[in-house]
Amino acid sequence: MMTGELKNKINSLWEIFWTGGITNPLDVVEQMTYLMFIRDLDDTDNLRAKECAMLGLPHKSIFADEVQVGERKIDGKQLKWSVFHDFPAGKMYTTVQEWVFPFIKNLHGDKTSAYAKYMDDAIFKIPTPLLLDKIVTALDGIYEQMAQMQDTDARGDIYEYLLSKIATAGVNGQFRTPRHIIKMMVELMQPRPDDVICDPACGTSGFLVAAGEYLRQNHKQVIFFDRVKKDHFLNHMFHGYDMDRTMLRIGAMNMMTHGVDNPFIEYRDSLSDQNPDKDKFSLILANPPFKGSLDYDTVAPDLLKVCKTKKTELLFLALFLRMLKVGGRAAVIVPDGVLFGSSTAHKAIRKELVDGNRLEAVISMPSGVFKPYAGVSTGILIFTKTGHGGTDKVWFYDMTADGLSLDDKRSPVADNDIPDIIARFRSLSVTCGDSSPSGGAELASPSGRGAEYNEAERARTEKSFFVPRQEIVDNGYDLSINKYKKTEYKAVEYPSTAELMARLHKLELAVTEGLAELEAML
Repeated sequence: MMTGELKNKINSLWEIFWTGGITNPLDVVEQMTYLMFIRDLDDTDNLRAKECAMLGLPHKSIFADEVQVGERKIDGKQLKWSVFHDFPAGKMYTTVQEWVFPFIKNLHGDKTSAYAKYMDDAIFKIPTPLLLDKIVTALDGIYEQMAQMQDTDARGDIYEYLLSKIATAGVNGQFRTPRHIIKMMVELMQPRPDDVICDPACGTSGFLVAAGEYLRQNHKQVIFFDRVKKDHFLNHMFHGYDMDRTMLRIGAMNMMTHGVDNPFIEYRDSLSDQNPDKDKFSLILANPPFKGSLDYDTVAPDLLKVCKTKKTELLFLALFLRMLKVGGRAAVIVPDGVLFGSSTAHKAIRKELVDGNRLEAVISMPSGVFKPYAGVSTGILIFTKTGHGGTDKVWFYDMTADGLSLDDKRSPVADNDIPDIIARFRSLSVTCGDSSPSGGAELASPSGRGAEYNEAERARTEKSFFVPRQEIVDNGYDLSINKYKKTEYKAVEYPSTAELMARLHKLELAVTEGLAELEAML
């Protein structure tokens, strides 16, 4: 989470932009993003050099001895943030404007790549050398502060804070999914090196970045040493769509900074006919917009056949089923209304998930997860596309804590259900006696505590339990956990009326005696 000191530094940087003549909030966010990307390139290049040295692999720096910028060749080291930030203001400005910015615009050799497409219309708008010098100094201070924030998504927190300042967050459902929720969903799905992963509402590519980090941590040998798998990871694995070019530009830079050279990040209205993807992806991770604006006339007809509605959250579920290949998996966030809504469209999409495919899990999240920017109650649906049913029973989990307070402050607290959710979900393949790709027998019983995670024997009064498919059908395909969770009532014995009256009389006498003593003292 953002610390007060970091927030103050960002406010000061915002003020520097404002007083320097850049008053359009979106321009501020874009220019900050470019400069952060330039700084990240330096840090990432140094990190890759260290990794390659440890693994005994060759490394070629992007800041080679000579770098071609336009028709000129210049010393690549001058393009490094750690070098030019010490230049005098005038020389720094010339270097960034004439060399560094053109360099990052043409950084990716493939002119058809996502990065090239969305950097093509990028403009360096900082007007004076003095302003650039102040901004670079302020950003160095922000990065020093971020370095002290271990195990947090500081850059994501900064962007979220900037969105709140420009008052555009939420207009089209653009709420940044909290980093720890993204990480939990990735841990639940356990991406594999041969997956083809998509987020059809990718924003800044948070889910795709987290999936890439998971694969680097858990499948490093395959990704780095298998030529085919490495090419797949760098060029073919990650796909993301969005309708906001600023988001796409930031998302493409975000992926490159995290070591994915050529993600397929594209401007696209995922719900319209311009999205032809069908039976293509093996894994979808997404938090689609809940209340985004929608042009009903442009919605793909095959999605309306599944559920005829203007609600984006329902149409996106139909889209996920269309985009997944048979056997493909999805973990997606939906508002609570999707789980229990009574309209024909609500019931139709839930029926399709339960009867037409395999719905595996429903995780109910507390309403404070998206605070302070939204108080909506949400849940996570996990399902596999089969095209012919397969739902036997559905696993429900009542998540009540995520390690942060559920008020607007979102301060760290001790209560956290996330490790328990991951452990219990991974045990499902053993509990159910199948080989579900979402689970994994080798991880089913953390620390050897298999009995602790026997989900089949849990009662409806516990945090997690199974519900048979037929019971869900009988309840109109209602997927809200409160429909099936049972509350355990304990008998409480109260004193009899006569005993209560005797106590009241005794108290009345004590008050009267006290008043008499007080009057005597006067």
